[in-house]
Amino acid sequence: MRSVVPLKIEMMQTLSLIGQVDANGHLRLDVPTHLPPGDVELVLVINPVASTPARSQAYDFSDLAGRLQWQGDAIAMQRTIRDEW
Repeated sequence: MRSVVPLKIEMMQTLSLIGQVDANGHLRLDVPTHLPPGDVELVLVINPVASTPARSQAYDFSDLAGRLQWQGDAIAMQRTIRDEW
């Protein structure tokens, strides 16, 4: 028989937050956790946040769109075109 070895389950947390870099170029984080004291591994991804530009009004595409006034049987026309292949 094999002996069962209990697994150590570690709690990994994923945080997403907006930080602020000071005038000296330092980023300071103060994040409360529920972890016991000890070493932790950190993975830090720094992605500059672009200032959000003022939203412009949505473009009106009505001048680019049109309508087809179809006269006839659309299914029959599709079959005719397919038969040409």
